Order: sequence, then C-alpha cells, then structure tokens
Amino acid sequence: MTSPARKLRELLARPRPLLAAGVYDGLSARMASAAGFECVYASGSSIAASLLGEPDVGLTTFTEMVDHIRRMTAVATVPLIADADTGYGNALNAMRTVREYERAGIAGLHIEDQVMPKKCGHFEGKELVSADEMVGKIRAALTAREDPDFLIIARTDARTVVDLQEAIARAKLYVAAGADAIFVETPRSVDEYAEIRRALPDTILVADVTEGGKSPQLSMQEYYRLGFQITLLSASAIRAVMHTLEHFYARALADGSTSDLTDHIVGFADRNRILDLARMQRLERDFSGKPGA
Repeated sequence: MTSPARKLRELLARPRPLLAAGVYDGLSARMASAAGFECVYASGSSIAASLLGEPDVGLTTFTEMVDHIRRMTAVATVPLIADADTGYGNALNAMRTVREYERAGIAGLHIEDQVMPKKCGHFEGKELVSADEMVGKIRAALTAREDPDFLIIARTDARTVVDLQEAIARAKLYVAAGADAIFVETPRSVDEYAEIRRALPDTILVADVTEGGKSPQLSMQEYYRLGFQITLLSASAIRAVMHTLEHFYARALADGSTSDLTDHIVGFADRNRILDLARMQRLERDFSGKPGA
C-alpha cells in the first residue's frame, strides 16, 4: 500500500503545481477530497478558530492538534500536510511531534522558527528563535521520521521580523540541515517571490494564500511560474464558513425562522450524500446479524 507521504512525493514529482485546500475538521477534509483536491492542508489558524473559537496565537496544544488531525486523515482520501507550529517546544518536542503526526497518517508537516507561543505569520509581534536552534529542530525532525518520504518543511518568519535577506539566509541553513522544502512566510511582492526562488534554485518551495494579509494574492499557476510548487489555501475555507455563519445566525435570530434561508442551507438529502450515510447503512445491514436486514 502506498503511504500518504509517497503519494505526496509523486504529486510533487509531476511538472505541475499542487494546490492544497485548507481544512480544519473531518467534514472539511471529506468535502475538499470529494471536490477533487489532490492534497489538503491542516491549517493551525483554522483549527484554532474552529476548535477553540480563538485567534492563532499559540493556544492550540500538541495533543489537541494530533487528535484533530487523526480525525481528518480518517476521512480524507488524499495526502494531508499539517501545520506543526514550532514543533511544540525544543528539538526533543519536535521529534515527538514528527512521530505522532506521522502515525496520525499525514504526509508531511511544517515547523517554524518562531518563539513559543507563536503567532499567525501575518500578525505583528512575532519573535524568532536562533537559526542554530531551528537547525537543531530540523535535524531532530529528520531523525524522528519513520518514512523517508515524509515531507519535512521548514518555515521561516524572518521576513516579517527582520527582512527578506535574513529569511533567505535562514532558509539556506535549513536546506543545508536537510529540510525537504522551504516555506518563507509573508513575501511582500512578486519580486520577492522571484528572489527566493533564485536563492534556492533546487528546493521545493511553499507559498501561502492569505486574503488581505501581508503577501500579494496570486493564483496557483502564478506561484508555480515563480517557482513555488506547493500553494496552501490555508485559512480560506474557515473564513468562508465564518462569513456564512455570521450571515445565517443573524438572519435566523432576526426572523425567528430559517424558512427564508433554505437556499443557503444544504438540503437534507445532500447532507446525507456528503456524509456518505448510504455507506454506513450498508455496513449496518451487513453486520447487524438480523435476517433480511
């Protein structure tokens, strides 16, 4: 059986871009897979929002993330890349994070060089660990993985905290330490994306779409032309859901009814189709032990 990590490597070996849909729970992972995405991404900010109802300021714990990711890989039919924040501590914590994330069924993860508690890459007030400490985490992560295809992505937030040149210098150190891919957070222009590619000509590069954030919003094809093989739609889906819920709850409260909202609600039959109720009913019949069931 081909591992999720091997499937991800095969996708990256093709001469075409990979778009990973941001997911945050079992339902979103199931629906993104069914929609046709070849890869999904467990966004830390989206999980903080959906699980805790809080912003991405480092409140979500390691155990919460692992448990949540396990539920997503149970229903996703495509490889899942996961946000692992800082590795949840030092190099030893990063080793445990890699082991448990890999056992949860994901294909790869990214670890960033922020000080704990970390913040969303597009927030102000971030702080960095030393480059040497991050290099140690990367080496530890590589030692901990069981499947050599498991993708270790090193993320640097130095562009916002210092400048682009510091981000590139750190990225080069992380590649030298063995990172499989690099995620430079918050480039400010197309020229900066191009400069990152020139500095790292043989490295898998990750781009992130954050609507209204610090980076320009480009298409998957545009990122690919700039040399970025993976594009993450990190928090787009949860923000779409937030928009829908804000509208729905306001209207339902004002009207005291959902009668005028049926066009904005998935039908009962469609809900059952999306959740594959028919499969559960077949299994129930097969294993019920009841004659004629």
